Amino acid sequence: MNDETMPIRAICVYCGSQPGRDSAYINAARTLGQSMAANHLRLVYGGGTKGIMGAVASGVLAGGGRVTGIIPQFLIDMEATRHSLGQLSELIVTADMHERKHKMFERADAFVALPGGIGTLEEIVEIMTWAQLGRHRKPIVFANIGGFWDPMLKLMRHMADAGFVHAAHLVQPIVIDEPDQIVPALIDHWSGTVERGGEAGIIARL
Repeated sequence: MNDETMPIRAICVYCGSQPGRDSAYINAARTLGQSMAANHLRLVYGGGTKGIMGAVASGVLAGGGRVTGIIPQFLIDMEATRHSLGQLSELIVTADMHERKHKMFERADAFVALPGGIGTLEEIVEIMTWAQLGRHRKPIVFANIGGFWDPMLKLMRHMADAGFVHAAHLVQPIVIDEPDQIVPALIDHWSGTVERGGEAGIIARL
């Protein structure tokens, strides 16, 4: 099996280190984690063990799945507990945020944005920027739980209509409302031949 038809193996999930005010966010994270474990997909995420980050990781682990947490040293005591970090399948401690994002990109075959704050927004926008520049073709999913991402999606349409998204065909995120539909959608996306040109060594060039 060559690199272009390799099935999905790992999903990078961006999400908040806080639980948010709607319990649907935490529930969606657990559901996504359980679905990943059931389909033997590894979670790659920011290593936090609190909030929505903790919920998606616990969902994967409870289902017998594998979790890779990637966290900068300075965030360990802010977004995690050292005991909980010891429960992860793999823990990678980086020197800074830039190295963290390198490793998350390298280890993932797809990206999912659950509800979160400014950090979550920054991470998924950067991944879309790289796609617009033609540097990768990995699928990007907005988990639009309770319409959380509606304002963002409206802004993206506004930018495109105003002529500022110059390669819209390269930035086509998948929008999914129900967390149990995310993994099936990604598996379906990867069931055919996917052009993955531009991924090798991309981080070093950006």
